[in-house]
Amino acid sequence: MNQEVVTQLQSAQQLLEPQYKSLREASSALKRALELAGRERPDALPMHKALVKLEQAAERVGDGQLRTATEAFRAETQKALEALSFEFARDLKESFAAQGLAIGGRPPTLVAHELVLNMDIAARKAQWFYGKEALTRPLPLSLLAIIKAFEQQKREVQGRATDPQAFLAELYRTWAGELASRSRQPRGGRLNLVETYSKMTLNRQSARFWNAPSRSTFKDYPRPHFVRDLALAQASPTVRVEGKRYRLLLGVATKSQAEQASRSVWVPSGPLEGAYYSDLTFEEVAG
Repeated sequence: MNQEVVTQLQSAQQLLEPQYKSLREASSALKRALELAGRERPDALPMHKALVKLEQAAERVGDGQLRTATEAFRAETQKALEALSFEFARDLKESFAAQGLAIGGRPPTLVAHELVLNMDIAARKAQWFYGKEALTRPLPLSLLAIIKAFEQQKREVQGRATDPQAFLAELYRTWAGELASRSRQPRGGRLNLVETYSKMTLNRQSARFWNAPSRSTFKDYPRPHFVRDLALAQASPTVRVEGKRYRLLLGVATKSQAEQASRSVWVPSGPLEGAYYSDLTFEEVAG
């Protein structure tokens, strides 16, 4: 056999093999999507799984008709997911009500007191937040698990005993101490809010920790607790320290700062309301 012919045939095979594989995968994905779309009652989770494979196939094949069919199936899948979300939310609200608890909002975001539940039906997960601070890992879509986690976080975050004046005094001393340690003073005495929180946490450590630093001797001050204390302090942001009165001033974060948890903090003013702040300072006021 002519070697040149063999080489040409091999090249053609190498060229077409990926295309054949893509078409075969697209055909398989279409077959599964067609089966699910033909059912009398939409099955959201299998549809979402099939949609992922169909989207991947459509991207590889690059066929206009396949893309159109994929978009149509995506729309139907989204409707099915939304219906499933509302169904689960209804069951969750009934379970909360049975225990004398109230939960509102609309999927995928539900609100219970000052805590927020974000649901991801496609991933079969839900997660509790205070503001933008995650309070739990993503939880399975279990009514019992979600309610149990809510009760724990409500107790630890929303219901924790805190003294806003004592918190403001501690925050002021942390801020003043950090300023005093710097050779160059920042403009307006403004310090990064996250760095100040970290310094406050270190200031809370006992001699036992500094003598033998370890996880067991570390006194934790979770960031959601700091955010909660800060939110409560906003209601009356003045404090008397060593005979003088000071007011806490928070600087609103820029867009780039708000995108980084290390440079800003979301301080809630309600379950879904609030603002990102990047820095703080104190000003002396009369009285």
